[in-house]
Amino acid sequence: MKIIKGDPSFLLLVLIIVLLVLGIAFFIITFRSNPVEDAISLNRVINILYIIEDEKTPVSAYVLMYYPVTKRAAIFDIPGNLGLLLAKINRVDRIDRVYEPNRIGAYQNEVQKLLGVDINFSIVVTKENLVSAVDLLEGVEIFIPSPVFHNDGGSIILFPSGMTVLDGDKASMYAVYSLPDEDSEMEVFRRQRFFLSFFNRQIQMNEIFSNPSVAKLYHSLFKTNMNQRALMRLFKEFVNIDTERTFIQSVGGNLREVSGQKLIIPHWDGNLIKDIVQQTMGSLTRDIEDHLIERGLTIEVLNGTEVNGLAGRTSEMLRSFGYDVISVKNADRNNYDKTLIIHYSGDGNMVREFSDVIRCNNILDETITLNELEESILSQEFEYRADITLIIGRDFDGRYVIRN
Repeated sequence: MKIIKGDPSFLLLVLIIVLLVLGIAFFIITFRSNPVEDAISLNRVINILYIIEDEKTPVSAYVLMYYPVTKRAAIFDIPGNLGLLLAKINRVDRIDRVYEPNRIGAYQNEVQKLLGVDINFSIVVTKENLVSAVDLLEGVEIFIPSPVFHNDGGSIILFPSGMTVLDGDKASMYAVYSLPDEDSEMEVFRRQRFFLSFFNRQIQMNEIFSNPSVAKLYHSLFKTNMNQRALMRLFKEFVNIDTERTFIQSVGGNLREVSGQKLIIPHWDGNLIKDIVQQTMGSLTRDIEDHLIERGLTIEVLNGTEVNGLAGRTSEMLRSFGYDVISVKNADRNNYDKTLIIHYSGDGNMVREFSDVIRCNNILDETITLNELEESILSQEFEYRADITLIIGRDFDGRYVIRN
């Protein structure tokens, strides 16, 4: 039978061919592409949203930022009671109010807006699946500073003090439990320590994922937008991270009561955390080795104004950026018109980065030469000082220098 254009059988044949081509293309894209491999090859910062979920609510949520070139990582803790104007419900409420276990898109969008970055991948593990995940990793080692015993009438929470290896059941309980008399900051710190220990254990036990059946089982324990191959590639890449130098920064703010609940309202309308994230990403991508980068700049903050408490509030803001503030006190006088940065480190790039944080161009270089250092030590006149002394002047509004 001769088939001609316009004949129904001809159109059917064309449709079959098109569907066949699309099916082959879909198969190739699905089974051969690896979005993690693609992200690594592009040499961009990879952002991953990690969530530990209990009773369909995030107990802990973290955004891990990793730069493949330098092999550095940073982690941000997203508190559940962070107060934001949530687009989905059009009111100020807890960020976890928009969380839906099987559709985390709305929650992820709020986290992206908060930090000012795109999140590439997400990994969610429930309390129940955390048991199996930890058991597959043969336990999680964690230091517990003091013993924990609590009986809420229904279950007993019991953890010994010291360095302990928790099995799946214990680890799952440790990751989510809450005590009525526990300090909120200590609870946050405890959960951060657990996340780092769990993350580190995945790195230590990465070799087990070379077994296809183990990899398949482990992947099934997570809700993620990565297929098995991509998730295992991500874990393999994380082996390069020095977890001893990877810290968790909490998104901070002022605790306020809103509609009968206590919420953390981000500093400076959320602009501070975005600045912190941008500087953190700059540190991750800086492809140089330096002793100051490894240990971080040390800062001395001096209040050169009549505003009480300004140095203390400024030090808290600088610590949010990861700076090590080692001294906070008054300057030699309280009538400085201009804020002044005095640096002794000799690292111009890091000093400029610090000056950009507060937008201060008034910089004094008092770098000590090696000969001067040796002479001061020999004469026993050596006095340790911070890498930078910040003298706050009247032109500082608590966040930026408003004029130079």
